[in-house]
Amino acid sequence: MVSRVIGVLLVVVGAVWFFQGIDVLGGSFMSGNAFWAFVGLPMVVIGLAVLFPKRRSGGGGDAE
Repeated sequence: MVSRVIGVLLVVVGAVWFFQGIDVLGGSFMSGNAFWAFVGLPMVVIGLAVLFPKRRSGGGGDAE
């Protein structure tokens, strides 16, 4: 439950920062500043990774 909340927060905040950085969302000192796009995009990716972790199959190791 906690990881889902963290994942959603990362995605939402990262998306807002990204869109402010590329000047889609205005009204902030971050608007039009590419730094925030470069910070926001990895936050979205990390948030999605927290929400949807890669599931590994337990099907053994070596396939020779």
